[in-house]
Amino acid sequence: MTKFIFVTGGVVSSLGKGITTAAIAVLLEKRGLKVSIQKLDPYINVDPGTMSPFEHGEVYVTEDGAETDLDLGHYERFSHAPISRYSNATTGSIYSEVIRRERKGDYLGKTVQVIPHITDQIQRAIRQGAQRGIDVAIVEVGGTAGDIESLPFLEAIRQFGLKLGKGNVCYVHLTLLPYLSASGEMKTKPTQETVRRMREIGIQPDILVCRCERPMTQEMRRKIAMFCNVAGEDVIQEMDVPHTIYEVPLDLLREGMDEALVRCLRLEATEQGEFSDWEDLQSRFADPEGEVEIAVVGKYIELHDAYKSIYEALAHGGAAHRHKVRFRKVSAEDLADRGPEEVLRGCSGLLVPGGFGERGLEGKIRAIQWAREHKLPFFGICFGMQAMVIEYARNVAGIEGAHTSEVDPDCAAPVIDLMREQEGVEDKGGTMRLGAYPCRVIENTRCAEIYGRDMVLERHRHRWEFNNDYKAKLEKAGLTCSGIWEARGLVETVELRDRPFFIGVQYHPEFKSKPLAPHPLFQAFVGAAIAFAEERAAEDEDASAPASSATTS
Repeated sequence: MTKFIFVTGGVVSSLGKGITTAAIAVLLEKRGLKVSIQKLDPYINVDPGTMSPFEHGEVYVTEDGAETDLDLGHYERFSHAPISRYSNATTGSIYSEVIRRERKGDYLGKTVQVIPHITDQIQRAIRQGAQRGIDVAIVEVGGTAGDIESLPFLEAIRQFGLKLGKGNVCYVHLTLLPYLSASGEMKTKPTQETVRRMREIGIQPDILVCRCERPMTQEMRRKIAMFCNVAGEDVIQEMDVPHTIYEVPLDLLREGMDEALVRCLRLEATEQGEFSDWEDLQSRFADPEGEVEIAVVGKYIELHDAYKSIYEALAHGGAAHRHKVRFRKVSAEDLADRGPEEVLRGCSGLLVPGGFGERGLEGKIRAIQWAREHKLPFFGICFGMQAMVIEYARNVAGIEGAHTSEVDPDCAAPVIDLMREQEGVEDKGGTMRLGAYPCRVIENTRCAEIYGRDMVLERHRHRWEFNNDYKAKLEKAGLTCSGIWEARGLVETVELRDRPFFIGVQYHPEFKSKPLAPHPLFQAFVGAAIAFAEERAAEDEDASAPASSATTS
């Protein structure tokens, strides 16, 4: 029978439940267990697909085309857990299903209520998320203990625990030990209060994970254990990590988190695994051989989580080269006031990520033009690829009025146009081209060299596409279409062959990058940026060297 771990949070939000959940998955997988991971979100949106990145952060897209919470990105980057549309459930999706069933008559005329109908549907969603053949299903409950909107989810997991019984369910509660600089001490009272709230709901945490800036003392551990009714060895310290979030599994391993889970779930015949791969990864982040700075020019640059997977994939690519990647975050709108030379000078690569709408587009195009003219390595993703096509069409191919019909429906030359199947679509949620599609990589191209194979499967999230009416003219001007979705003849990747790396892709490769298996495009892009930086440093050194004096006899 599948066993379940429920991860909840208390005291404050943004404690890092998603990273802790993903790290738990690593520990269990290293013991030879097959795990699944699911996120339960208390907001009423059916999914985050219609939410602003400033409101929610990035929308993570699964292989089967679900728009989900960004924590699912952590799950997939850390672990081998199968992530699908059943790995994320929101209040909106739960209520939608209950209302659908009520309209269908499934409740036989009964009054539909939060208990039992909503909580029953939450439990059905939990079982859907725990796919067949899974040993341990890990379920993260979003929000903070005490939030009104989280109560139905907490009640559902309480009932779930009663049904399965001891040894089959483990409640892990993530809490905070705040440090008060005025008194020079950490406080345990907030942890005691949040556990009290959980116990009032009917949930006794089995394991407490205590986030802290400084190490806990043994006295604090004993105090927390006594007042929270938890065994001392099940009070786990989780300190802030100095270099990278990928240190968290090793920290929890040292704290005995895996042993605590084994005890709680009564798991048998599971030996502790070998962590040399994660130890090597930690050393790559902690002791890099160099640094490289890459500019990310985007529309939502003020919020780090808006491009979370982009930054993580760049970090993965840097670790593969034993280099730390520093991000120069540039608002695309700033390029309207400050020229790209001022904004981009000194960086060794330019990445333009996805986005929607007119705001910042012209700034992105100016940045791409400057990168092309100065042979700066460039990587365009989704809308960034479309901006690359517009820039090339305008400034190299000489196509007057080149634009995207997303911004100007009446433009003279829509080199980027609405996909045929998107015409007439009015609903915004879940209606884009979503999920994994095959891409044929054209031989003798830079993409073919990087991928090392002629067929790849990459994830999409867009409505507009490369307009094939302009393909011949753009290719004649030197733009190479190096990847095609054969079923529709849709251009998926474009590149400039005379550059080490100047590539745009319609899909989102960042969603498939992992720290132990960097996406080949990100690894190659960071490698090109490192080479560019080294070449520039060599040129600067030559230029600053004193001229040799000539002697005559």
